[in-house]
Amino acid sequence: MAIDLFSIGRFTVHGYGLMIGLGFMAAVLVGSALAKKRGLSDGDFVNMAIFVLIIGFLGGKLLHVIVEFRAFLEDPLSVIGSEGFAVYGGIITGIVTIYVYCRIKKLVFLEYIDLFATVVPLNQALGRVGCLLAGCCYGKETHSSFALVFPENSCAPPHIPLIPTQPIMAAGNFIIFTVLLVLYIRSLPDTSKGGEREAKMRYIPGVLTSLYLLMYSAGRFIIEYFRDDPRGSVGPLSTSQFIAIFIFAAALILLVFILRSQKGEKTTAEENP
Repeated sequence: MAIDLFSIGRFTVHGYGLMIGLGFMAAVLVGSALAKKRGLSDGDFVNMAIFVLIIGFLGGKLLHVIVEFRAFLEDPLSVIGSEGFAVYGGIITGIVTIYVYCRIKKLVFLEYIDLFATVVPLNQALGRVGCLLAGCCYGKETHSSFALVFPENSCAPPHIPLIPTQPIMAAGNFIIFTVLLVLYIRSLPDTSKGGEREAKMRYIPGVLTSLYLLMYSAGRFIIEYFRDDPRGSVGPLSTSQFIAIFIFAAALILLVFILRSQKGEKTTAEENP
């Protein structure tokens, strides 16, 4: 665990920021490659990614300020300048950003949002490694041997065995990324033997986004029970759990709607060949 990795003069490289940056670059590289295979504009994907990075960061910070509003009123700079970041704020503003960009450029929103949904978990997985280095988002105290002990000067309480929530969240995001990447690749046309052959799996726009939101919100709801870092709450639930319920419900409704619409279109096509 290391908040500061190294310094060059007055410039200090922080572990959290470095992993966020590496995660972003990895997601952009994978996303650009997938965009080309899907026949989407990799240039527009990169442009959207940059906008999402900026606006999503501001959205995540804004939600963090809202969650920590009492602390913000007491000491605004400590909240704004901290490494605190509400992921759901970034996700929501990121989706809106992609939608607006696609509307302006007349692109198919669901195809691009599916691409982002596939690669964003990779960014999140590496970001959680950054959380591990900084010691934020730490778990509850535990007597189990499956624990982490943080040193002095980290965000987590030092010298106390804690549930390793950061590695668990990193692994969970990487699993989500792997599942969605496999599904995305299977839905691509097969061009390996020359020409273009039918994909192994039918691509239905919006399904991958729905699956991402379902898996992420479910995992986030569960892991919140094991975290012990300061967070906002809504009744007995943390703010993230409260939001996760609505995200999960909305994603489930979206998935059912998309699948029913596709089934209806298939039935109509069969009746009117």
